[in-house]
Amino acid sequence: MDILIKSFNRPFYLDRCISSIYRWVEGKYNIKVLDDGTPGKYLNKIQKKYPEITIVKSENYTEKEKAIEENLHEGKEINGFKIPTRLWTQAVREASPYFIITEDDVWFTKKINVDSLEKIMTKENISLLKLGWLGNTTLSDGCTHYKINSDITAVHPNLFTAPFFIMNGFFFNKFKFFSLLYKLGLVTNETKSKYWVLNSILMGMYKKEYWLEIWKNANGKVDEKQQLLNASMYYRKHKKNRTLIAQLTTEAMKTTFISSATNSYHSYGYKFDVNRFNHIINEKWNNDEFDPLENFPKDFSERYISSFLDDAKNEKATSSEWKKWAEKFKAQYRDQGCEVDE
Repeated sequence: MDILIKSFNRPFYLDRCISSIYRWVEGKYNIKVLDDGTPGKYLNKIQKKYPEITIVKSENYTEKEKAIEENLHEGKEINGFKIPTRLWTQAVREASPYFIITEDDVWFTKKINVDSLEKIMTKENISLLKLGWLGNTTLSDGCTHYKINSDITAVHPNLFTAPFFIMNGFFFNKFKFFSLLYKLGLVTNETKSKYWVLNSILMGMYKKEYWLEIWKNANGKVDEKQQLLNASMYYRKHKKNRTLIAQLTTEAMKTTFISSATNSYHSYGYKFDVNRFNHIINEKWNNDEFDPLENFPKDFSERYISSFLDDAKNEKATSSEWKKWAEKFKAQYRDQGCEVDE
């Protein structure tokens, strides 16, 4: 089975992610890192530490690597919205029939066996097996649960579906369709979020055709509405399959809420530059002064991160501003029902 890791400029987390795979994942698998601009010296260190993995660079790699350098020396902002969907899609097309796709700041916390999970997915006709869901159980509210075995439960959604032109109007409010449903009291602001039960960005084991269908028409960006529209159409076609979506009984993956790849997605107005933060930790990691498994399997401890920021004494990434930024980041996901404090 292929394990695909989307990566950008956080080798200290990438190291943690790969290390967790070797610690917790059993069976036959290949690890492929899909990188979008992590500076070469860091990737070289990763490759040297894990010589058996494959690293594939995006078509924008050189541009993104240069953007990181310009950010550090000139303060020019990194465009975090330029997404390498072409690289991801090509990698999935070339991947095994069932595969895991994750990101560099996600890591395994419990043992899984990819061989046995693939056999179950094939036998039960599962298109998506969720390996983690950030503790957010609200997505499966209203679903029918079928226990496949002691480790896996199928989650059969009860979602509104219709022909494409209607669902297109529903998700994108074409012809004010969603607004009309809202005025009639048939939907709420939370209705669309229920369709996330059909998708997993960070922690999914997928049947190839399903992932490719979800990411159809991505066009170089992460368009969540488009993904949910595509997923809903696939679900409509396979609605009689009550095991289309499944999840582990216990989560086997975690992610971070104390860092981000760039400032693009989580700029809260604090005097904190996440790009500078990443550079400080990257350099310490590159010099073997930062332990990628500190506090594992939980996230890095606040005390540990603060020690490096305090030593750096960089006004763009002080520990006090980082703590305020991280708390805001956590609150954003806590409000969505995620568990962020473990």
